[in-house]
Amino acid sequence: MNLGTLIVGPREHVVAIAELDDAAAAELGPLLRDTARVVEALCQPEQTYVCMWSHGHDARKHLHIAVQPVTAEVRARYGGLRSEQLQARMLADGDEPDITEVEQFCERARELFRTITDSSAERRS
Repeated sequence: MNLGTLIVGPREHVVAIAELDDAAAAELGPLLRDTARVVEALCQPEQTYVCMWSHGHDARKHLHIAVQPVTAEVRARYGGLRSEQLQARMLADGDEPDITEVEQFCERARELFRTITDSSAERRS
């Protein structure tokens, strides 16, 4: 996927959202919101996709939720495709972002997650 895409997944082996226990389900909404906030702040996309995947070869494998920034540049690079067609083409093409850019993005994302987490803790106090 393109630079800025983050994957959210449970620590426990879960293959579907329907299998989440109450605690995990309660954590998921705020975690997805915060992840989307990080992606939006760092990438300033036209749109942020949030989609769930769990496909294995013949059965569900493990729950993954992709939080993907989609910019005009990304869409132009893939002929204007959107949604699942864009994602399918990206995966089929096998293009990967530069590792140095990924590392830099991850460091900025970690800092922003810390800021968001600290701010949320202060509001709860």
